[in-house]
Amino acid sequence: MRPLNDMPEAARNAIRFVLTDIDDTLTSEGRLRAEAYLAMEQLQEHGMKVIPITGRPAGWCDHIARMWPVDAVVGENGAFFYRYDNAARKMLRRYCKDEAERAADKLKLTELQKTILQAVPGAAISADQAFREADLAVDFCEDVPPLPKEDISTIKALFEAAGAHAKISSIHVNGWFGDYDKLSMTEILFREEFGLELADIRDQVVFSGDSPNDAPMFGYFPHSVGVANVLDFRDELEAAPTWVTQGRGGSGFAELARFLLGK
Repeated sequence: MRPLNDMPEAARNAIRFVLTDIDDTLTSEGRLRAEAYLAMEQLQEHGMKVIPITGRPAGWCDHIARMWPVDAVVGENGAFFYRYDNAARKMLRRYCKDEAERAADKLKLTELQKTILQAVPGAAISADQAFREADLAVDFCEDVPPLPKEDISTIKALFEAAGAHAKISSIHVNGWFGDYDKLSMTEILFREEFGLELADIRDQVVFSGDSPNDAPMFGYFPHSVGVANVLDFRDELEAAPTWVTQGRGGSGFAELARFLLGK
């Protein structure tokens, strides 16, 4: 991981798409502050497409796609993308699995929820679970006292033992049934909505993130960027970002925006 300011000017000038995690990347201590929101708006006004890639739930993503200065949002770690057409005043929702498949998965996740909560005292189901379509989010520090790393690893292992995929974010362990992740749904989004193959334009994309569940994106994009708090997870990353900001959380994202805009 090298300082963001070391990115070559030619690489910076080639960026057309800014993909970003939300929690602890856009947010700071759980809040979306003005500097990060303004940074998204300025990037979009400059002609760049801004797309959050998050583990947050469908209900939140509907709001984000409608209300934020973004061009689409990938949610629940790749379960879907939402894109709002302002001209038609219509929300496009594209899921990896159909409604019947998601309903069947929810039954299995409900049983798995019982197993996890019994096995890991202090863990809780995320407060945003009611707004989810496809995954189960287990809270280990957002609204509960922080759990030790060993307990977090146990939650992940319980998901995997049941045949689910699991990813650790800065606040939750998210588990789901299905062979998809943030990267695979981002590829679908670019192909279906922008007519682009992501593999052909990787050098035109920046992805910013902060935690282990961002590793597929860090590893794929040559100009992946970690906000400074990614260093807290340096020993847990399957793939590390190429660049790192000086600022943490939303301040780091605002720093990235200023850098891309040449400010």
